[in-house]
Amino acid sequence: MAIKTLIIDDERLARSELKKLLKEHKDIEVVDEAANADEGIMKIETLQPELIFLDIQMPGKTGFDLLAELEKSPKVIFTTAYDEYALKAFEVSALDYLMKPIEPKRLNDAVQKLLYEIQKEKYGAGNSRGPLTEEDQVFVKDGERCWFVKLHEIRLFESVGNYAKVYFANNKPLILKSLNSLEERLDERTFFRANRKHIINLRWIEKIEPYFNGGLLVELKGDEKIEVSRRQAVKFKEMMSL
Repeated sequence: MAIKTLIIDDERLARSELKKLLKEHKDIEVVDEAANADEGIMKIETLQPELIFLDIQMPGKTGFDLLAELEKSPKVIFTTAYDEYALKAFEVSALDYLMKPIEPKRLNDAVQKLLYEIQKEKYGAGNSRGPLTEEDQVFVKDGERCWFVKLHEIRLFESVGNYAKVYFANNKPLILKSLNSLEERLDERTFFRANRKHIINLRWIEKIEPYFNGGLLVELKGDEKIEVSRRQAVKFKEMMSL
């Protein structure tokens, strides 16, 4: 069964473009569209869609105002031309946050995330959060800056007190997570606990050298050099078949 979907956006062209892109996704059925929040609320109550693509900045009420008026919200994917709402979108448990003009690849990522969430709910796994895959996106905020980052783009997690520093591209924001809690969620086939302070992405390893006391020194493609402790080096060698 296709997922009943409603598009809410005050720009007719934006609605048409999104409808055209969604035709490539057989799992999504656009049942209607709305040009403002009040019309959107009325159609949500009438049509009971499972998913809404929701613009944020609209004349009158915003997309956030719309959600505040709903008794029960469908799944939400925000579509907006402004990136400063990413944090608030995250706070209202939006599934994803697409910047206009919407790229087909980002739309595909959002749809895949939606399908994954529906599968989890269907099989009663809503509360047991399984390991995150390389294609999963995580929300990272540092001060006023926000990112949705795919795990395969993260090369290193580093413990800094109660926080973890996340290394991706040229960014190193801090998140309020311990390495132990991250390790529980990360796929051990991709992410490896090198020592007390670091989790490395095995796909980002450039070079491996012997190091003090039977440990190893790993160089990542971002030029970071991380020591694999002696205890972890045994496990690492087994994993990497060294």
